[in-house]
Amino acid sequence: MVSEPLVSIVTPSYNQAEFLAETINSVLNQTYPRIEYIIVDGGSTDGSVEIINKFQDRIAWWVSEKDQGQTDAINKGFHHATGEIYAWLNSDDRYHPQAIAEAVQYFIKNPDVGLVYGDLNFINHNGNIVGQFNARETNYHKLRRGFVHIPQPAAFWRADLWKEVGPLDPEMFFAMDYDLWIRLAKISPIRYYRGHIWADFRIHDQSKTITADEQCWSEMLQIHHRDGGSWFSPLVVKYWIRKIVGPIWRWSKNFKYKDPIN
Repeated sequence: MVSEPLVSIVTPSYNQAEFLAETINSVLNQTYPRIEYIIVDGGSTDGSVEIINKFQDRIAWWVSEKDQGQTDAINKGFHHATGEIYAWLNSDDRYHPQAIAEAVQYFIKNPDVGLVYGDLNFINHNGNIVGQFNARETNYHKLRRGFVHIPQPAAFWRADLWKEVGPLDPEMFFAMDYDLWIRLAKISPIRYYRGHIWADFRIHDQSKTITADEQCWSEMLQIHHRDGGSWFSPLVVKYWIRKIVGPIWRWSKNFKYKDPIN
């Protein structure tokens, strides 16, 4: 890895024009200079393409065409990536200005680490902070038991490892990040860079955290059993707890984070 490695960031997007410009600016306005930015739009009809066009001279590659969903879009983006460090940022989330620079420096100082993640804020529709992700140190064995604690928008990993374990499983539409963390942790150390807030995750009416929590945990259980996991694992217990209390949790999140749109 050179002193200033190229960092490839992929943004999958579909009909998120309301937030897309803020997401793009958060990538392009990083304090780190060597960024390869890739946007994969799923054929949006809400003005997203017009927004992307405004930034096209600073985007390495982009496309707007029908795809098979978020996982397909991310895989397509990384197929065109040439950097030494990878990450993806969804089109309603945003980076903090120093995020990529701090992640790069961590990798340079810790050449054995394959994935590093920082802290993450929850923001509402208007971009106001409403909470913080419960990030903690984890590893392969903890991940297999359901102790994830990795905020996807604040995670970065080495491209050579992606080429070894990628791409994302096209059968996964909600837990593809969890699947990737397991694959990476199995072959390389992963680390939590505590106290460094790298991203904001937006919670709104159409965010997948709100609309698809139950499906995500179903896919995590599928991954667990695919890899030989026991029916008596803590992950299985967590799945059933979420299944029982999930409707109440989703209602409370909707109530807490819903913003009036005038």
